[in-house]
Amino acid sequence: MNKKSNILKQAAAYPHIVWSVLFIIAPLIFVMYYAFTDKEGRFTLENITSLAQPSYLEVFLRSLCFAFLATVICLIIAYPVAYFISKTSPKAQKILIMLVTLPQWLNFLIRTYSWMALLEDTGIINTILESLNMQPIHMINTPFAVILGMVYNFLPYMIIPLHSVMSKLDNRLLVAASDLGCNQFQVMTRIVLPLSKSGIISGITMVFVPSISTFYISQKLGGGNFDLIGDTIERQFQTAYNYNLGAAMSFVLMILIVISMAIMNKYSDEDGGVIV
Repeated sequence: MNKKSNILKQAAAYPHIVWSVLFIIAPLIFVMYYAFTDKEGRFTLENITSLAQPSYLEVFLRSLCFAFLATVICLIIAYPVAYFISKTSPKAQKILIMLVTLPQWLNFLIRTYSWMALLEDTGIINTILESLNMQPIHMINTPFAVILGMVYNFLPYMIIPLHSVMSKLDNRLLVAASDLGCNQFQVMTRIVLPLSKSGIISGITMVFVPSISTFYISQKLGGGNFDLIGDTIERQFQTAYNYNLGAAMSFVLMILIVISMAIMNKYSDEDGGVIV
């Protein structure tokens, strides 16, 4: 019986193994191959070393800054929202989480074009401002518009893991802290915040990774004025046809993401201990 059970477990794992090989391992091998070869297939480090040029360093730095700002803003907005949702009834939580994820049901392109219609100089927001005899605001094709697009598109990825952790918190801990003299601020900083640290780390990861690699948001809301890593990689594959340089950028981007995740995991408290 045990032998048959082991065979069934191994058979059940085969689809996952095949999927991982085809869509994770194989693409990584191709990226590494093109990153360390030239157009003739000869080994070279020129693709990697060429990324040290000031123009490419500026792109990497801008991408890191934009992704960092978008992640911080998402965290600031999502934390109180997730806490509020976690304190409602189970039925209300399901409805509110559905409302949070509802925009994600729309196509990514449609959501981005909608923000273009809102932020353009002759868009809905400026039309309303003009009707109120107020000065129009130039918002489209600015860093503000790009970061706003990132926050809007990736905010649910911060709210959901935070809510998942907060909804499981033992309310008796909060009551006990209040009975022992803690005010609301102390309850949040000494009880809720440490116990929700795993949700914070998950949310940061889920927002930072797509933010640093996005390209469509910067193209449409930034008007192509602010090249990010994703824009540069796409251009190498779509227009410049320099697959080797594009693969080198993708490889460096993967390294940056892995380093960022390693740093976050290092400073995360898996036990979620309470600060006394």
